Amino acid sequence: MTTPTTGRDESVRRADPGSRPAPAEGAPAHPALIDGWIIAAAVAVIAAYVRAIWFTPPEATQGLAQKIYYLHLPAALNAYLAFGVVFVTSIVYLWLRDDRADLVAEASAEVGLLFTTVVLTTGPIWGKPIWGTWWTWDARLTLTLFLWFIYAGYLVLRGAILEPALRARYSAVLGILGALLIPFIHMSVYLFRTLHPMPIVLKPSRPSLPPEMLHTLLFSFCAFVLVYLALVRARYRLSLERARLAELEASFEGGR
Repeated sequence: MTTPTTGRDESVRRADPGSRPAPAEGAPAHPALIDGWIIAAAVAVIAAYVRAIWFTPPEATQGLAQKIYYLHLPAALNAYLAFGVVFVTSIVYLWLRDDRADLVAEASAEVGLLFTTVVLTTGPIWGKPIWGTWWTWDARLTLTLFLWFIYAGYLVLRGAILEPALRARYSAVLGILGALLIPFIHMSVYLFRTLHPMPIVLKPSRPSLPPEMLHTLLFSFCAFVLVYLALVRARYRLSLERARLAELEASFEGGR
């Protein structure tokens, strides 16, 4: 025998703020905090470090200090990759007004800022035993620091503007302008007198590294690309969950 319910009871159930909405079709009820991409990226980075430290010979003049190169340069290249993605997706957003492009740009900017922080941290650690100083206002160092501030400002701007369309539009313009600095950073060693050496890999002629060092560098670069993809994917999914939560809150407020 079933217990009869009144219309008021049903309305109370529907309006109960403590009740959890059913997950969207195709979405996991409890998304994993760490997925296969993160695990694969971590394993790849560990393998790259093992190869660089124990299976790659030290450079003749710099010794063991040179091994930070296998962290420093891949981080720099992936920062350029991340900001290049910001550049492209920001243009796509301004052209198509597609919110997905804006979310990808935001995620890529955050990961790019992380990689740039790694570059600005490992550079002085490497430079101290080689140059004899932690920091100098070298053209490439200064421009890289300026790039860091641009994209830090990009994220601050996104947090300061509440209106979504206005936030996305202003952020897209800044993201595009910031990425235009990257070619000048790369060419700075040709345009100015700097402590940084001339490129030995990214140059018109063949790379100057010995094969075993070049292979380790490429392995490390691929490992960091995997890290970039895993972090951007996780950050993009977080943005989607936030948007879904905002829609649920708005619908709940409207139903009161």
